[in-house]
Amino acid sequence: MRRLLGVLLALGLVIGVVLVAQQRHNPRPGPRPSPTAHGSPTALTALSGLIGSEKQHFFADGAVQQALRAQGYAVTVGSSGSFSMAGDVQKGHYDFAIPASSIAASTIPSPFNTNPVRPFYSPMVVVAHTDTADFLAQNGLATQLSGGVWSFDMNQYLADVEAQRKWSDLTGGTRPGDLAGLLYIETTDPASSSSGALYLAIMSYLANNEQLVKSQADIAHVQPLMQYLISNQGALLASSDQLFSDFRAGTGNPLIWTYESEAAEQAMDGTLPADTVVLYPNVDLQSDHTVVELTPQAHGFAEALANNPTLIKLEARFGFRPTADPGAMIAALKAAGHAQGFAPDLTALPSTSQPPFPHTDILQKLVAAASSSGSS
Repeated sequence: MRRLLGVLLALGLVIGVVLVAQQRHNPRPGPRPSPTAHGSPTALTALSGLIGSEKQHFFADGAVQQALRAQGYAVTVGSSGSFSMAGDVQKGHYDFAIPASSIAASTIPSPFNTNPVRPFYSPMVVVAHTDTADFLAQNGLATQLSGGVWSFDMNQYLADVEAQRKWSDLTGGTRPGDLAGLLYIETTDPASSSSGALYLAIMSYLANNEQLVKSQADIAHVQPLMQYLISNQGALLASSDQLFSDFRAGTGNPLIWTYESEAAEQAMDGTLPADTVVLYPNVDLQSDHTVVELTPQAHGFAEALANNPTLIKLEARFGFRPTADPGAMIAALKAAGHAQGFAPDLTALPSTSQPPFPHTDILQKLVAAASSSGSS
């Protein structure tokens, strides 16, 4: 009996050793992170960023914040003009900045030499009311294309502003009663805002015989026109959001220069005035929203904006054309029943060209030359 107990004890020791060895070579998975009520990880990376005003509604949206948390990021943002960000990022701790153009992005100092991530873009457009658009068409400034899409003739516009024409100088058709004074497009302040600077970039290209402005002599050649385009506007607004709000309220200029995304977002929200017409310039630049990474944590956030399917759908819902899926914005407009008048495919617009971007230092000199002091 004593011998039998000894055998059983030895056998038990052998089995125990084998089990311990198995556990060491096949460890059980550790506990998974506890999800929050929204299903996102509890360990979120807090990020702070600077954005242009045209992206405020996007980042303030609950669904966007939830999608970012699901990717591991708790994001807070402040707004600034795209060309003010280079200085503003020095005034606080920011992980990223997203100006509305690659030119503005190149002015923001970053400690990282990474390929810029451009998750979405938007063409610049002219926005008017229907009666104004009809009058423009009767005077060779606009054309209605198939599908209710409108084109704006920038070359004819250049000829009209170079001649300093007034609305009353346009003799075709019947002029709406509210079209008075000088003919011009209202913009944001190009000294701080990307949209206003892009307007000057296009107009300078056209005024320079469709050649990129590259030298001080070129700047001197186009400076009178740059000053005319800006000085006629009086006090300039700092953001496209303010510009579009004035248009919706009926207090702004008959023609405004803004992002397509502003109009598309309002259309999907059902807040765009029913008689609004979006005119696509036949010479145009796209606003490529570019993430400038200021800390290492920003890279994953930038990649999520560019590649996460949920965020891509939300970008389209807020009027942007996602780089990974350019058709998503039109699909969102169709789903909302408001696609009429928006170009399904920018590359299919007839007789449309995109000039090269000027170098950043040249654009800054153009903006300075357009100021009342004209210092360049």
